[in-house]
Amino acid sequence: MLDNLQDPGNLGTIVRTAEGAGVTAVFMSNDCVDIYNPKTIRSTMGSIYRVPFVYVDDLLALLDKFSKRKKVTTYAAHLKGKNTYDKENYQSGTAILIGNEGNGLRDEVAEKSGCLGSDSDAGKSRIAQCAIAASILMFEVYRQRR
Repeated sequence: MLDNLQDPGNLGTIVRTAEGAGVTAVFMSNDCVDIYNPKTIRSTMGSIYRVPFVYVDDLLALLDKFSKRKKVTTYAAHLKGKNTYDKENYQSGTAILIGNEGNGLRDEVAEKSGCLGSDSDAGKSRIAQCAIAASILMFEVYRQRR
């Protein structure tokens, strides 16, 4: 689930990586960059034709639906996360929330998530690039389910 991504290359990279990690759908807030932007299309390397995607008018309402059904746990990639990404269990339905390149997730989106997770505690810096963070998280879900 992508919140307000603005860079077409990041969106394309995320969609391409999503295919490799076995993601079943990409949800985007309606203020995300246009998936049909030529740079996005090139960055997907054809994955745009194989990975289902949808823009949603209200990302918060979608998060509410997920929490009510209790079949999908939402994880926000957030600096305030109490656990690192590899300490969570992604065996059941999982949605990963990735925020804007410059600002991260909007506070109201992060607060609606089931869990806040951080990327790493190995160094002094955090992964700030949204496509890289999304890739690491998607492949951790894939690794656990393999």
